[in-house]
Amino acid sequence: MKEYLLVVLALLGVLILGGLSLVVPRLRRRPQPPLPETEVEARPEEAVEAPPSEVSTGILVEPPPVVEAPPVVEVPIEVPEPTAGRLVRLRSRLSRSQNVFGKGLLGLLSRDHLDEDTWEEIEDSLITADVGVESTREIVDRLRERTRVLGTRSATELRSLLAAELVNALDPTLDRSLKTAPKDGVPAVVLVVGVNGAGKTTTCGKIARVLIADGRTVLLGAADTFRAAAADQLETWGSRVGAETVRGPEAADPASVAFDAVKRGIDTVVDTVLIDTAGRLQNKVGLMDELGKVKRVVEKHGPIDETLLILDATTGQNGLEQARVFTEVVNVTGVALTKLDGTAKGGIVISVQRKLGIPVKLVGLGEGPDDLAPFEPAQFVDALLGTEPLARDA
Repeated sequence: MKEYLLVVLALLGVLILGGLSLVVPRLRRRPQPPLPETEVEARPEEAVEAPPSEVSTGILVEPPPVVEAPPVVEVPIEVPEPTAGRLVRLRSRLSRSQNVFGKGLLGLLSRDHLDEDTWEEIEDSLITADVGVESTREIVDRLRERTRVLGTRSATELRSLLAAELVNALDPTLDRSLKTAPKDGVPAVVLVVGVNGAGKTTTCGKIARVLIADGRTVLLGAADTFRAAAADQLETWGSRVGAETVRGPEAADPASVAFDAVKRGIDTVVDTVLIDTAGRLQNKVGLMDELGKVKRVVEKHGPIDETLLILDATTGQNGLEQARVFTEVVNVTGVALTKLDGTAKGGIVISVQRKLGIPVKLVGLGEGPDDLAPFEPAQFVDALLGTEPLARDA
């Protein structure tokens, strides 16, 4: 019996092993399920671009937005008003001074009897107008003599007499031309000096316009390095008329900036280099010495052709002391008298020339960019006297 059970179990084992040998290969050869079709496989003829990505990280990177550059706006270059006849066009700006000369003096001279009291009033009017004591006495003495000799005094004659004496006091023989022409390939150098508050940098910009209006090419040197806004202000004036400005860092050596400006002027072949210096108080010895240094350094390129002293007409006789001290440091060749439109003391022109022997070459008659005019004695006196009729006419 036991032998029979062993045989049966052996047969079952063989059958089981045989069945497994048939089933396992079939399981190994079972096909994998097909992959799902993608859009690329479905339409292989269409190229699909993948978005740009970082190779190392796989992070998608958006392309930078396209920013259009703002349009370049060109600043139009201004054309300065011609200087010829400019003083005649600005004569109305001398209305305050006209009250002294035109109405005051001519009114006194037209009295029926020119006694001593009247002549004293005439002297007082001239002195009040800053003509100066010595010049006033000379003018009055000549007027007294000429009116006595002529005998008759019509309004026209009186005006002509006074005009002639004032023009004579202004010395029309003085050379009032600005020396701005280059020589031997070196530009003319114009040094602008003056005290604080006289409108020096503004006047320097206006002088550039005067030169350009007269046909010169100009380069500006911003040697006022102590006032932060001075170089910016000068550069603005220059840019309006197409003039280059040479400047240095704040608190730079003014002499160095002036030297570089002249060198740049030589390299660019301009006609005139206009150098603005720092405003200086005449009682500051160190600052005045520094102005002398600017002069010496600039002259390494060649002589300075013109040194213009900017004076404020409203300062009156104090302006003469300022002018005198500057002439001791630099060779002042001319005066630009500003703010004449704001004072009744137009006689300061006579005082400057009488005491210093320096001609007034330019006069400022307003705040406009072209309100700086070349000085002409006859036209100036004519503007001072105005056209007011006298009280009587013989």
